[in-house]
Amino acid sequence: MKLVDEKRESAQRIGRHLRGLGLRVIMAGLVLPGSLFAQGAGGDAALLDMRSAFSRGNNFQLANLLPSVRGHALEPLAQYWEARARLDIASPTDIRAALDRMAGSYWEDRLRNDWLLQLGKARDWSNFDAELPRYRMNDDRQVRCYALLRDVATGRTSGEVAAPLVQANWHAQRDADDGCASAAKALLDTRHLKPQAVWQRARLAMDLNRPRVATQAVAMIDPDLTATVESIANDPAKYLDEKLTAIRPRTKELVTLAIVRLAANDPAAAALEMDRTRWKAQLTKEERSWIWGVIGKRTAQKLQPEALTHFANGEDSFMHDEHLAWKARAGMRAGEWVAVREAIDAMSESQQKEPTWLYWKARAIQTLKQPDAVAATAQARDLFERIASSRDFYEQLALEELGRPITVPPAPAALTAEEVNAAQSNPGLRRALIAIRLGLRSEGVREWNYTVGLHNPGGMGERELLAAAALACQHELWDRCINTSLRTSDTLDHTQRFPTPHRAQVVSRANEIGLDPAYVYGLIRQESRFITDARSGVGASGLMQVMPATARWTARKIGLTDFKPSQITERDTNIQIGTAYLKFALDDFQGSLPLAAAAYNAGPGRSRQWRNGPVLPGEVWAENIPFEETRDYVKRVLANTTNYAALITGQPQSLRARLGTVGPRPNGAPTINPDLP
Repeated sequence: MKLVDEKRESAQRIGRHLRGLGLRVIMAGLVLPGSLFAQGAGGDAALLDMRSAFSRGNNFQLANLLPSVRGHALEPLAQYWEARARLDIASPTDIRAALDRMAGSYWEDRLRNDWLLQLGKARDWSNFDAELPRYRMNDDRQVRCYALLRDVATGRTSGEVAAPLVQANWHAQRDADDGCASAAKALLDTRHLKPQAVWQRARLAMDLNRPRVATQAVAMIDPDLTATVESIANDPAKYLDEKLTAIRPRTKELVTLAIVRLAANDPAAAALEMDRTRWKAQLTKEERSWIWGVIGKRTAQKLQPEALTHFANGEDSFMHDEHLAWKARAGMRAGEWVAVREAIDAMSESQQKEPTWLYWKARAIQTLKQPDAVAATAQARDLFERIASSRDFYEQLALEELGRPITVPPAPAALTAEEVNAAQSNPGLRRALIAIRLGLRSEGVREWNYTVGLHNPGGMGERELLAAAALACQHELWDRCINTSLRTSDTLDHTQRFPTPHRAQVVSRANEIGLDPAYVYGLIRQESRFITDARSGVGASGLMQVMPATARWTARKIGLTDFKPSQITERDTNIQIGTAYLKFALDDFQGSLPLAAAAYNAGPGRSRQWRNGPVLPGEVWAENIPFEETRDYVKRVLANTTNYAALITGQPQSLRARLGTVGPRPNGAPTINPDLP
């Protein structure tokens, strides 16, 4: 029921939960042996005091409290807080002693990760060499880049081998961190990394409104250009107006940055700028193509028909994957399937293998019927077969393209007593459960994820994952239940992946107001993963993540005259208000599930705007939603809904039937709630 443009899904779902020492309803069934605690409630209190001290940077209090948690199940976490706080001043011997005291836990590897970053920044390759082989997560790009920098500096790897690896990690880094930037600068100085890689990093950053990252990159080439890049970020049009004469090679890249920056806010103005004769003559084909890729992307995100024309001014081979994705989307929106196929064929190999683009490539081949209908049908069918399953949006659509309905997959064999006992006695899972019980949800989730293998290549096998998911379900930790079960690739347990907590309340309320319970469940699963007191970064609360203003408006509409904001995290009130709002949205959008889901996430105003234009199949419309978060949200909610319907009814289901078509409001169709927030 909200949009957080710069937040990831996890940041929306998980706020501060389960505070204090008291047990919450979600953990009411958790019973853990008292022997796990050496200090009982006193140890718990000391641990929570340590977290507070850590957040305040109070090293003295951390050291004084540490003896109070000796023998506590969460002692490794306490050891981490104390050691991390003094990491800058501790000797290698002290740090290794702390690592030994946390051996085998997530917190051991977390501290090692932190130390490796420090060692890399200090170029302490001796200690870096000693610790890197013990680093189990191995998922930090900065650490990878420091390792490559070390390998080049010590002669273990040639610059030619390291350069493409550094470039890939550096370009994928969101922020202006030291590790990959240092490695890139070293390889740039030895001419193993080309200046073009630096300018591409700056272009990507400028397009994504990260001028600090762009400035860091350009400074590698010339520190004196810092002020110029900052001025481009602040006023690209002014910079371009000042370039009235011939430009030098370096200035051409600055001009490219300026037009990229201009396109981010005003693609039409950037297109006019590119039509100027001097840029056509003085910019290279690569520079022009990149700029047209940005202009095309930004125009496509505005759902404007000129997008394909802009893309056509450049060459696909010089465009970034993100540009090509939007060219494909613009092509499907316009019904130009040659453009769809060309864009996908020009994508990187890894992006082409994603279910999204395998599906749309198959659709393009199917539509174009080249070289002939029989061959095209066979080729498209092969692509559909690669992804067809009940797992997610495009996998379900592929199933339907093959003429197969969406059903619940066969349940896996029941867990054995040994498998259940192994999960219950797993130290990492037990620590995670205890941490969550104490209100240390973030720390517990990190330990859980590490234990099941999310950040640990030596994690669990399929049966172990099912047992861990069952343990989470048993304790009503639905987010861990779902996310853990989702990690199985061959054995699918849909009762874990699509649980139905609060079933009596959800089903009766949905039926009462004329909603499909599967749709409600599909939305709740995406919004909160059934965390009752979930709170997003922008203030949305509860199972259905209702915003305060929306809650007040809806409460008035349905006659809850005594509603108080504090009630929104109460389960029944949240369900009552969330389902009422969803029904208002669904009615306002003539029963369109995709439009109502988009309105729930991004607001009805945007959903009304996005429906204008041609009448499109629901899947084409959903793929063209301009905001990545909402695009992903709508697809997941509809795929969730389809799976929930199969589970609840026991009958085969169709995702395509739920998608329908999306287009402008029919003539004469009333706006039921014009003030829908």
